[in-house]
Amino acid sequence: MSPDDYCQQKAAQSGSSFYYSFLFLPAERRRAITALYAFCREVDDTVDECTDVAIARTKLHWWRQEIGAMLAGTPTHPVTRALQPHMAVYNLGGEHLLAIVDGMEMDLDQTRYLDFVGLQRYCWHVAGVVGILSASIFGVTDPRTLQYAEKLGLAFQLTNIIRDVGEDARKGRIYLPVNELQQHGVTAADILNARHSEKFEHLMQFQARRAQQVYDEAFAMLPAPDRRAQRPGLIMASIYRALLDEIERDGFHVLRQRISLTPIRKLWLAWKTYVRG
Repeated sequence: MSPDDYCQQKAAQSGSSFYYSFLFLPAERRRAITALYAFCREVDDTVDECTDVAIARTKLHWWRQEIGAMLAGTPTHPVTRALQPHMAVYNLGGEHLLAIVDGMEMDLDQTRYLDFVGLQRYCWHVAGVVGILSASIFGVTDPRTLQYAEKLGLAFQLTNIIRDVGEDARKGRIYLPVNELQQHGVTAADILNARHSEKFEHLMQFQARRAQQVYDEAFAMLPAPDRRAQRPGLIMASIYRALLDEIERDGFHVLRQRISLTPIRKLWLAWKTYVRG
């Protein structure tokens, strides 16, 4: 199996909304973004699938060394071998890849965030940086586009947090800021024990309104000349916002289930957004 095939398989198996946005890209950019996505999946799985914290840290340290090897032209992993040819072409920074690894390590060190400022720092590492790298691959002529992409990454991560509250709680993690739980009268025990309540719904409505506001702020930052090139990000946004709407219609019952869109609906949203341009 070639490195590109490995990355393609990794992306397809995930069933992620990101996969649908890749479908409309030219072949070379599609290979680059698929390799980037596969890298993110690899380092994320290092933390999520490893129950021993010491082993997870060792693996993340290996990934840092592998990024260095890739930048030196000697990658060994299929993902870095697939990503390496695109680094210079799309001006991808090794420091951004390292920042993603740092974000994954934050999950080993921290399972709570006191306020939104602290959560934003985490989101920048695991999503904002990914937005910057992705936008660079899609095509950038105006530096403001990278600011848009960073903000859009935050919106995606806030949506993920809303969708995955129950799943994260079963791993002992709560990404909803502690002070916001307190403001809405929801305890950590309520989250960890999957106790749905009217107070919890109000808390989640607050989270959803903020996420929607961040989407709007991101779109307002996208320069018109780069809009066509950035359609993959807009496709992802249409899918993620539809998911957010679906979760809200369902009454934010996310503690015991993971709400998702069907593949055919994702494909329809992707096509509709692509045609709209």
